[in-house]
Amino acid sequence: MEKTLTGKIALVAGATRGAGRGIAVELGRAGATVYVTGRTTRSQLSEYGLPQTIEETAELVTQAGGKGIAVQVDHLVAEQVKQLVERIDREQGQLDILVNDIWGGEFLTEWYKPVWEHSLENGLRLLRLAIDTHIITSHYALPLLIRKPGGLVLELTDGTAEYNQSHYRLSLFYDLAKTSVIRLAWAQAKELQPFGCTVIALTPGWLRSEIMLDLFGVSEANWQDALSKEPHFVISETPYFVGRAVVALATDPDHHRWNGVSTSSGQLAKEYGFTDVDGSQPDAWRYVVEVQDAGLPADATGYR
Repeated sequence: MEKTLTGKIALVAGATRGAGRGIAVELGRAGATVYVTGRTTRSQLSEYGLPQTIEETAELVTQAGGKGIAVQVDHLVAEQVKQLVERIDREQGQLDILVNDIWGGEFLTEWYKPVWEHSLENGLRLLRLAIDTHIITSHYALPLLIRKPGGLVLELTDGTAEYNQSHYRLSLFYDLAKTSVIRLAWAQAKELQPFGCTVIALTPGWLRSEIMLDLFGVSEANWQDALSKEPHFVISETPYFVGRAVVALATDPDHHRWNGVSTSSGQLAKEYGFTDVDGSQPDAWRYVVEVQDAGLPADATGYR
């Protein structure tokens, strides 16, 4: 890939693993300087207790051709976010791309439980991690981003606005979290419009994140072995696919046409022509509606 983002400064908030890591690495591959944040470092684990660290992500960014800078931040702590943005301003004097990918609710969601049975403590914690973190980060980061036109903000969520509007996401708390982020992107798009900046709600498809691979007891190398447990996993994608979607948007001089839009990695792949690492273009959200939700046998033919 050409170093099309050389000289650009990005902040990927929530880049320890999953989509955040994939996005950070692809931004690095395009030449960007990428600040990667999260709570897990080599010396301190978060409540997740998982092995991936922000230092590893930063190293992957640098190995890909960019410059990765790891900063430990809890995005629920306003002072830490404030200090992060002050550091970016001090060291770079600009912020061109903000990716709000903070989540942290995988182990808090209680699937198929109605609100009166779901743990209230877990549900409210989930909402704080999914929504408050994004608002706190935007509050401090956007004044730096809007200093010049062309800035790009990606609000990462699960599901498009069209899909989430008509489908219950199997938990009130999860449903509210993922729908709220889409509306958050739309509202910020209105506020950033006068500054010539762009805000987009972006969802990957069925992500082959570290957590998802562990759930099925497979690795990226043998992920297809999971199809015996979940045949529809055939439509899944790597975290680098949504990362390439972010790069495509960031390098499009006319990306403002997407302002306020809810879109997906699959839709953007058709628009810009990029592929996943295996050369395919998985269109997960069309597949979910037309195959999985329709009760048809798993078959990704025509969907990747």
